[in-house]
Amino acid sequence: MNKTTVGIGIASVFLGVYSFYLRATYNDKFSKLKRLQDRFGTTKGSIIHFVSYCIFPIVFGIGMIYAGLRNISLFY
Repeated sequence: MNKTTVGIGIASVFLGVYSFYLRATYNDKFSKLKRLQDRFGTTKGSIIHFVSYCIFPIVFGIGMIYAGLRNISLFY
């Protein structure tokens, strides 16, 4: 087991879940969300923000945890 890779994965999953929680409770606090909505429209901007800041970190983190548990190091 590679602890560094697993730790980065756990942090990434936590970031995605925390971002999802903040989006659900304090949607008006995201300045990047507002900019994306202004540029691409409300629906498309929200989807882009959701995928970029919630889904991608969770999927990346799960991949990192899986790689770390298989003793694959992605950093050295």
